[in-house]
Amino acid sequence: MFGETAGSIDAVQIIVCIALTALVGLATWWKVRQAKRHDGSKKDVYLAGGGLSWVFVAGSITLTNLSTDQLVGMNGNQMALLAWWEIAGFFGLLILAFVFVPLYYRHQCTTVTELLERRYGGRSIRTLISALFLFGNVLIYLPAALYSGGLFMQSLFGGGLPIIAFSAILAVIAAAYTIFGGLRAVAVMDTYSGIGVLGLALLIVFLALAAVDFDIVTGVPAERLTMIGGPDSPIPFHTLFTGMLFIQIFYWSTNQNITQRAMAAPTVREARKGVLAAAAIRILIVPPIVVLPGIVAFKLFGDVGDAAYGRLVAEILPGWLAGAFAAMVAAAVITTFSAVLNSTVALYSVDFHEQFIGEVPNHWKLGAMVSVLLTIVAISLVPIYQNAESIINLLQQLNGLLSMPILSAFVAGLLFKGVDARAAIAGVIWGVLLYAAYTFAFEPAGIITMHYIDFMVVVLVTSVLAALTVNRIVFGQRATLARWRRVAA
Repeated sequence: MFGETAGSIDAVQIIVCIALTALVGLATWWKVRQAKRHDGSKKDVYLAGGGLSWVFVAGSITLTNLSTDQLVGMNGNQMALLAWWEIAGFFGLLILAFVFVPLYYRHQCTTVTELLERRYGGRSIRTLISALFLFGNVLIYLPAALYSGGLFMQSLFGGGLPIIAFSAILAVIAAAYTIFGGLRAVAVMDTYSGIGVLGLALLIVFLALAAVDFDIVTGVPAERLTMIGGPDSPIPFHTLFTGMLFIQIFYWSTNQNITQRAMAAPTVREARKGVLAAAAIRILIVPPIVVLPGIVAFKLFGDVGDAAYGRLVAEILPGWLAGAFAAMVAAAVITTFSAVLNSTVALYSVDFHEQFIGEVPNHWKLGAMVSVLLTIVAISLVPIYQNAESIINLLQQLNGLLSMPILSAFVAGLLFKGVDARAAIAGVIWGVLLYAAYTFAFEPAGIITMHYIDFMVVVLVTSVLAALTVNRIVFGQRATLARWRRVAA
């Protein structure tokens, strides 16, 4: 029956899942072993030696983002409105392709924070922003990816094992990719897995619609189907024109976890082709796969939250195909976790270890040690996310603590000249404190009733103004608008 969850683990599902996971791993190993590597340099470990073609740039960007955070979290809202996150992501990727990619290549960056150091002429702002990225990756992105992946696997295979057990298995496999293959292995696996994930996800959409005779209107409340969000919805319509665009610029253009893939191509032209291909996938394929199954699940099961996607897959797919999809989703979780883990290690190694401890003779060895430690921490934090009402809404709100303050440093540094790095730091600190006060004090107490997406604009604008004010009053420097020059492809 559609209203029941999977009762037990199907041996066929397990066999197919393990076999396909191993096949992807073998194909990745075969591809990676053909490349020259293992010189231990940071470019080798964190930028794949600058050898990623546009196909692997596109595949890696797509799968780094498209994990169970989207499949489980967005479908868990069980409404069409959440598709706006993916539609808006298309515009964020365009900005990455035409604005930020040339800048990263001009300054030969390994981390996005290097761009800030070049623009401000000071190391302090680079260190602060890198620390914030590390904080976000370790406490938000890594454990959230494991939780959502573990939840999906538990929903699909049944409740015989706790979520943390599934999460730990995924984490160990993901860490192995990072430790032994670096970004090159992550990007290759992303691409191979992406073909299967997107193909099967589209099949899920078709089979889900078929299960309800292609009628998702009857018996489904209008607020679940509309793309015009009301004031109390997760995405009020007007927020598409306020904070949504800035959130996308931060995530796609200044976020180390994404931009590192675009930095790993041999040329600006190759990187841009990969980013544009990822943008096409984002606008054409991703929106339906992250909302339609959730709506169908509402019609079949009612309001079941984040368990919707796993329950639906368990019901509409035959055992062997459910096992195949489990393998692809496992691959998506593995690649997302390993990609974020690789980026986190890069930030620590390049921005902290080399600066404060000493030169790194072999980034493979250092990366292995840091990867093991971070994996243990991420697994231990998984239970915290089990108490969240909606993982995707929780992630977006937590991201606000970091996203707009960090983006303010890029805005002030790229749009103006003559801004002291210490002034930019003041702006970032102001933004973090302001958003924290809003999230944990003003909004719960009803003092500020503004939607958090709207408030992100307030945080961004006031953070930039704070930086410019401190720059003028405290450091006696007048900022002027910067002139941009074109970078050859």
